[in-house]
Amino acid sequence: MNKLEIACFNLESAIIAQENGADCVELCANMKEGGTTPDFKITEQARKKLSIKLNVMIRPRGGDFVYSEAEYEQMKSEIIQFKKLNVDGFVFGILDKNGNVNIKQNNELVALANPIPCTFHRAFDVLNTVYESLESIIECGFKTILTSGQEKNVLEGIDVLTELVRKANNRIVIMPGGGLRSSNIGLLKEKTNAIFYHSSAIVDPGETANGEEVKALKTSLEQF
Repeated sequence: MNKLEIACFNLESAIIAQENGADCVELCANMKEGGTTPDFKITEQARKKLSIKLNVMIRPRGGDFVYSEAEYEQMKSEIIQFKKLNVDGFVFGILDKNGNVNIKQNNELVALANPIPCTFHRAFDVLNTVYESLESIIECGFKTILTSGQEKNVLEGIDVLTELVRKANNRIVIMPGGGLRSSNIGLLKEKTNAIFYHSSAIVDPGETANGEEVKALKTSLEQF
């Protein structure tokens, strides 16, 4: 069965996502910065209110994905802290200064998160290589890659997404995300054969998911 994750930037969105059929919530803060680590107290509240899966972004700041030693240590401490809430997944991605997957640091964070599964987020979309990086991320132990196919949105990246799903060959989940809406999710499903999809479901000004859009996304997935 195809599944839907909603990126949520507040508790209200997480509840809306659950009420309208989402399978998973990715909780983060700072939408304008592309998402950063959410507040611990808000995450604690979300965990209490959600029966669906709750994934948490681990990202100390916006901007690039090359982190200082202090930022890296912060990421480690956040994973340890959030594990206490019994979250269902962590979402992060670290690059090296050359624009490649930072094997050492990602390996260490995946091991630290264990047994909680990890998603390599849209840092993937600024990597120097696509298919070599896919293999590196699999070797690091990630279970999912969230990507727009290295383009600004999933429609422009649809050919790369299709090839990623093919090359992944069920070794890792390729989750299209970035500009995904109920109006285009059917095309994405038909072309890519991905099984998990990611959207903020935000259609109005602000940072709150739209319940009707969540419902429409889920309905569209179930039709294809």
